[in-house]
Amino acid sequence: MRVYVTGNITVDETWSIADIPQKGSSIHGVKVSQDIGGKGANQAIILSRCGIETHLIAATGNDSNGIWLRQQMINEELTLLPTTYFNQHSDTSIILNSADGDNAIITTTASADAFGLEDIIPHLADAAPGDILLQQGNFSLEKTRALFQLAKARGLTTVFNPSPVNPDFAHLWPLIDIAVVNESEAGELQPHGVKTLVITEGAAGAWLVSEGQRRFCPAVAATAVDTTGAGDTFLAVMLASALLRGVLPDPLALAHASRAAAITVSRRGTFSAFPSQQELAALLSTGGE
Repeated sequence: MRVYVTGNITVDETWSIADIPQKGSSIHGVKVSQDIGGKGANQAIILSRCGIETHLIAATGNDSNGIWLRQQMINEELTLLPTTYFNQHSDTSIILNSADGDNAIITTTASADAFGLEDIIPHLADAAPGDILLQQGNFSLEKTRALFQLAKARGLTTVFNPSPVNPDFAHLWPLIDIAVVNESEAGELQPHGVKTLVITEGAAGAWLVSEGQRRFCPAVAATAVDTTGAGDTFLAVMLASALLRGVLPDPLALAHASRAAAITVSRRGTFSAFPSQQELAALLSTGGE
């Protein structure tokens, strides 16, 4: 059983500045960190650290950032495909954090946009019934739909986390087996017909809707330092917990996911805040108390 994650991988640069710049201004700033980012990469990294065989299908550009990303990913126990670079700049997010706690984010999507179906589908050639295809909202509606249609035709289980949200994603629910959305996304996309639906409510917890039942699973209390990446941690650990036990996502899977997310929010950064392989193994071995 393998999980194929088709999505994006980025370089996340965080800069500390005095104030959000006005049009035409020049300001000083301090580069605080540089991390691997992108929802596809985040979820794939956590899945692999949980002991799930994971293939991340994502584009890296032929620039210094693309080389840096591949060097960093060597340390993760996952397969990054394709092995070649795209003739694009690697996707990057520049996060500007001001002294008063405000922020502005500049994100590029050139590599993800150039990553066509003809580039992606060959890397799904070995996917077999029982494997998983996991997607986020970083691709166009057409590309996302085509990949889910291919997955269903091959007997794969489809998992969708439609973030960043696109209102047209509401047309994809008949193709989805497992969906994870937040309250805002649930309201906008009105998910229906999904075998297992998880609606997250931040620090409060999450609703699990499956088999005709709707159950609330409270979150683990945590002192939040930085909530970036918590949602990706939650989804990946929830899915891994269920897969390792051979079940659909259940209250125990959500309990494991909540505990992992509590670790992530207690640390600064995204990639640097993720639980380690050892932390996840210890967490997944518990009954979720």
